[in-house]
Parts: sequence; C-alpha cells; structure tokens
Amino acid sequence: MEKVQTPTVMKVSGNSLRPGNVILHASRMWVVVKAQHTQPGKGGAYMCVVLRDIQGSTKKDERFRAAEDVERVFIEEHLCEFLYKDGEFFVFMDPETYEQFSVQEALLNAPASFLAAGMMATVGFHEQTPVFVTLPTQVVLTVEEAAPAIKGQTAASSYKPAVLCNGVKTMVPPYIETGTQVIIHTEDGSYVERYKAP
Repeated sequence: MEKVQTPTVMKVSGNSLRPGNVILHASRMWVVVKAQHTQPGKGGAYMCVVLRDIQGSTKKDERFRAAEDVERVFIEEHLCEFLYKDGEFFVFMDPETYEQFSVQEALLNAPASFLAAGMMATVGFHEQTPVFVTLPTQVVLTVEEAAPAIKGQTAASSYKPAVLCNGVKTMVPPYIETGTQVIIHTEDGSYVERYKAP
C-alpha cells in the first residue's frame, strides 16, 4: 500500500454520520459502529451512534444533534482479500500490492465466523494502520443442521432453529432443510431468503 498522507479533517453535520466513518471526538479518534437517526416527538432530530476507539476496543454511546458539527477524518479505503486466521489475528492482503497485514477481531463490523478464505472486505486505513474492516452485508451459507418442521406449521407462523456451515445458529422458515443454501445478514446472523443460483 502506498503511504497514506496525514488525514484531512472536515466538519460534517451530526445526522450525516454512517457506520465506518471515523471522527475526532473528545480528543480521540473513533469509528462509528452503528448510527440510528431519531426524531423525537418534541425537540430536534439527532443521531444515536455507537463509537469504538480506534486505539482499542473501548465503546461508547453518543448523541449528535442534526445541526451539530462533527469532525470527520478522511480514511483511505481498500478492497482487500481475507486469507486466513493466525491465532487471534486475521490476515488480509491488498490485491493490488500483495501486501499482507493482520487485524484483530475488534476491528470487524460483524462476527469473525462469517469470514471465509477469498472473501473481499473493505478495510479502512489511518496512516497505514487498519482501523476497521467492513464485511459484505450478506453472505451465502449452507444449512448444516435444521430442526424438522412441525406438522401444520406455516412460514408465517414461526421459524425453526438451524445451524449454518460456519457454526452460527439462526432461525429459518419451516421449509428450509439441511443442505439448503441460504442468504444471511452478517451483522446479526439473521435469515434473509433462500439462495437462488443465477
């Protein structure tokens, strides 16, 4: 990777914050993990955000008013390939330079169980140091175990427990069987739909 210059800081409105943004707040740099716009019955709108300190795993909740200025740090983003897990670290490679680097699980925006060799993820760098890794929002996985459907149960009535090929437990509709490929949200492991091959 080419040397990243000292990042520029720009003022943005509080309601423009999105997950993956890096901001200067209380003399420290934070990654926005979650951001939710809230419009109360009285008073102005504000953004509820969960922040993670880029120097560690400290998290905090903050509220920024829509009209409030927030200092956003410019971050270099690269699409990188996940290679393998090495102890507590996850090794990625920049496909343009073939440079490899390791990150800790705390930098991932989703559970590490959703990482698979060859997966492409967006990695944010601050002065050549990885500060966050954003996995694809959805992945295709095979159901390894699925509870039998209860007679008379409909898709609308309830879901049944299942175990995916990566060990993650989730809830799926009654008609999903062992061996079925399904689309799963990486953020919370929830079922989206049955995968239909193109």
